[in-house]
Amino acid sequence: MNHPDENPDRRTGYVAWQIGQIMASRIERTLRPFQLTLAQNNAMTQAILVPGVSSATAARRAAITPQSMGTAVNGLVERGLLERRTTPGDRRTQRLHITAAGRRLHGEALKAVDATHAEALRALTPAEQDHAHALLLKLLASLNPAAVDGDSTV
Repeated sequence: MNHPDENPDRRTGYVAWQIGQIMASRIERTLRPFQLTLAQNNAMTQAILVPGVSSATAARRAAITPQSMGTAVNGLVERGLLERRTTPGDRRTQRLHITAAGRRLHGEALKAVDATHAEALRALTPAEQDHAHALLLKLLASLNPAAVDGDSTV
C-alpha cells in the first residue's frame, strides 16, 4: 500500500522503477556478448512480432524515445540484422524487417535473456511469478497501452 507516512523508498512506483533499473542493467550485461543493446534487442523483437512495424510504433511499444529507437535501428541496419523498407504508396515511412542473420542472433540472445529473467525471478514461486506478471501487465496496459495492445498496428 502507499500510505502518506510510508517510507518513500517503498512506494510501489519507486520499487517498480528500482526493479526496472536492475533488470535493464542485467539484461544489458547479458546482451553485451551479442554486441546488442537493450534498445536494439527491443527493435528486433518488435520487427519479429510485427513484421513491417514502423520505428515510431516500435519505440512506443518499447517505451523508449524515437531517437533511441532510431539509433538502435541504425546500428542493426549497418550490421545487416534489420532492413528498412518503404511501402508502395507511402515512401516516407520506413518499415522494419528482420533479416535471417537478425533472426538467428535474436534467437540466441533471447535464450540468454530468458536465463537472466529466470535467475532474477528465483525468489518467487511459479504461482507468485504468474501473479506478479499478470499484475505488472495490468499496470503496463494502464500506463502504456501501446506496449500491450494485441493488434498489428504498424
